Amino acid sequence: MIQAPASEQILMERAFALAGLTLGEVSETLSIPCPETLTREKGWIGMLLEACLGANAGSKPEQDFAHLGIELKTIPVNRDGKPLETTFVCVAPLTGIAGVRWETSHVRQKLSRVLWIPVEGERDIPVAERRIGTPLLWSPSEKEEARLRADWEELMDGVALGRVTEMTAHQGECLQLRPKAANSKALTDAFGPNGEPIRTLPRGFYLRTQFTHHILRRYFVDPR
Repeated sequence: MIQAPASEQILMERAFALAGLTLGEVSETLSIPCPETLTREKGWIGMLLEACLGANAGSKPEQDFAHLGIELKTIPVNRDGKPLETTFVCVAPLTGIAGVRWETSHVRQKLSRVLWIPVEGERDIPVAERRIGTPLLWSPSEKEEARLRADWEELMDGVALGRVTEMTAHQGECLQLRPKAANSKALTDAFGPNGEPIRTLPRGFYLRTQFTHHILRRYFVDPR
């Protein structure tokens, strides 16, 4: 097991050392079997890079490198560098949300400092042959945080008003709220429009591809 990086510099050195390697090369080094398809292994790339970089949060609700205040996010991209899917941030609270504020929210904590690692994600490239891209360490600008906050507040207002079952992925400019469950039977507690307890699918916060594409462009195409 690779030890957690003692500093941000060590973490970034490890991340840059991965750039250009294939997933197959990295998995072979760690003696981790590489799946032929990610259909049933959607989190495999993230777990592989977590193991390679020394992330130790596991399934705990904290940043992957909590001692450094850094979250790790892999992002599948096409040949033009555009993200191919939305990015999961964290599970959304549906109960016990009285008094919740953006400043102390789990979303803000997770997104305060993110190590993004692009990975080739087009399906015609075999998983083992997909290359890892150049990493970038990102913190939201004032404008980006303001946009995230506005979305978070709108979405959490909907939850607080008991409208969670009415809300769709179309809401939110940068951040969206979507069901997050292994299957349709994995229900959790929430509240209906009249304050009555209900059971519904867990929800998760996701970053839209337009927002993550903006982040990648800001660093790699137009770093002003």
